[in-house]
Amino acid sequence: MNTKQFESRVKQTIKKYNLLKKSDKVLVAVSGGKDSMTVMYLLKKFGYNVSALHINLEMGKWSERHLDNIKKFCKELKVPLTIYSVRKEFGRSMCSIKSIVKSHSNLHDCTICGILRRWLINKKARQLGASKLATGHNLDDASQTILMNYFKGNLMIGINEGPYVGIIEDKKFVQRIKPLYFIPEKEVEMFSRSKNFPVIYERCPCVINAYRHEVRGILDNIEKTGRKIKENIVKSFFKVLPKLRKEASTKNLVYCKNCHEPSRNEICKACQIIAKIH
Repeated sequence: MNTKQFESRVKQTIKKYNLLKKSDKVLVAVSGGKDSMTVMYLLKKFGYNVSALHINLEMGKWSERHLDNIKKFCKELKVPLTIYSVRKEFGRSMCSIKSIVKSHSNLHDCTICGILRRWLINKKARQLGASKLATGHNLDDASQTILMNYFKGNLMIGINEGPYVGIIEDKKFVQRIKPLYFIPEKEVEMFSRSKNFPVIYERCPCVINAYRHEVRGILDNIEKTGRKIKENIVKSFFKVLPKLRKEASTKNLVYCKNCHEPSRNEICKACQIIAKIH
């Protein structure tokens, strides 16, 4: 693949959607996977003020291997790294948390992990003084999320979709950005492999029976026909997104009564999960 064209497309997304300024202190949420490692590498190469944040899920050898790779890559790129552990933050490993929560609710593994990670990452990014929070979400992630919401019959869930996340500005929200939003996953992997990034290309062991895994399979099978179905899904959703956001903007944002983080409800989803843990 042409790495220069790849980098140029990411630059175009940053410029078109005004994702970053040179004055920004951008914190990259690094999981250790190909996507977030690629974002960190590119933003550093483009000359932005980059630091990294990693949430250690404490999932045994899986987490240890990722953490080793992240430390190695951050040292190589000279990117400051801050690490937080779910065990220290919540008292248990992510596997233990999911096991307990699932016994008291119908939430799936990825939902539980996603809610807690987003809550913790935003909170820590704010404490670290970041003005932007970059994630490695790509075109495949976006199309899967949109289709999942459609299957649920509720497109409103996806009002935060896009390379520039969110419709409401708040002092407690660190603006999230997705520089790889229009890049297909297979191209991100090709780029990562071409650069020999220290990355584990295996999927998370918890996604085997996940709903997103099923939707991923549906989209991948359709794309084999040559149609740009993932790109079409995202472009189509963008046509109705302004209307959805206009409707959502009339709803008030409150602060969770427990943790005082931004929420749509009196008790945020993260605190509801944390209550089940204890």
